[in-house]
Amino acid sequence: MSEHLPDESYHVLISELQTCKRVLLTTHVRPDGDALGSTGAMVLALRQKGIDAEVVLLSHLPTKYSFVYLDNDVTFHDAESSWPAALESLDRFDALLVCDTGTWNQLPGLKEKLSGFTKPKLVLDHHLTQEDWADVKLVETRASAAGEIVARLLELWNVTLTPSIATALYLALVSDTGWFQYSNTRPITLRLAARLMEAGVDTDTLYQALYQNERAERIAIQTRAMQSLELLCDGRLAVMRVYKTDFEQTGANVPDTEGLINQPLQIRTVQVSILLSEPRDFGPVRVSLRSKGQVDVAKFAEQFNGGGHARAAGLKVDGAFEAAHDKVVSAMVQQMSGPTV
Repeated sequence: MSEHLPDESYHVLISELQTCKRVLLTTHVRPDGDALGSTGAMVLALRQKGIDAEVVLLSHLPTKYSFVYLDNDVTFHDAESSWPAALESLDRFDALLVCDTGTWNQLPGLKEKLSGFTKPKLVLDHHLTQEDWADVKLVETRASAAGEIVARLLELWNVTLTPSIATALYLALVSDTGWFQYSNTRPITLRLAARLMEAGVDTDTLYQALYQNERAERIAIQTRAMQSLELLCDGRLAVMRVYKTDFEQTGANVPDTEGLINQPLQIRTVQVSILLSEPRDFGPVRVSLRSKGQVDVAKFAEQFNGGGHARAAGLKVDGAFEAAHDKVVSAMVQQMSGPTV
């Protein structure tokens, strides 16, 4: 079996992009390393092909990953609080490229802003959960990260793999594979990583930036969450909660909870981990889900209009925190108490 989709699938997207003079890119809300590494690499590749590109972020640029944009002069617009004035008219863009998601619920507010946008809408993604609204979709669910798909696209497009592009792609890979620890790491992933290292990635500096460069507030919020840990279903289900007061008292922000969901999976009996976060100001309760494989959390999330991967998914629930908590946890307990999970 081929490790990639047919080359033709990539060339369809390449053909759309190479007719453009200016492309607007975006990615899912609360962007992680894969989202920012993928979009960063694409901007640099488009620049190499003489195509202008800008990024609109639906959440603030996380400090942890900001280097991938700032070090490469990537033009980006922050749309978390309000839609940027520079993007009131999208007519100057010849296409929209969405990386690392294919669903509107991961792009809050964007659907309305695109209501009059008649240019091609393109999706590059690796998630199972998809919606049919894009004109061209390049979705490869076996890929460990969106960055893995970007790397193949750039290879077929004869883009020179510069140290900057390689570093952006390496960030994407290590973010979604847990530095090659997760089950989505394939031989092709490691071969790509080696090629990126050969192209100039400084892995030691990158590791320190990602894993040895934490804010004290992040450790404080993680401590609060771990103190809330509850084991259910005979120890097979781990549930953690982060309240609004936890954010206020520790000075932490939502991005400081990234990766925390994986901690309970260290417990031998735990099959599924759930992290529920109360919004600091407004909005729905955010729920992160992780699995060791016995439970398909993407399928579980879909009943709440969420989605993701079989072992890593997320969803949002409107309403009061306790009610949302009870609804999600009760549903998971019921599923894990059934004859099959």
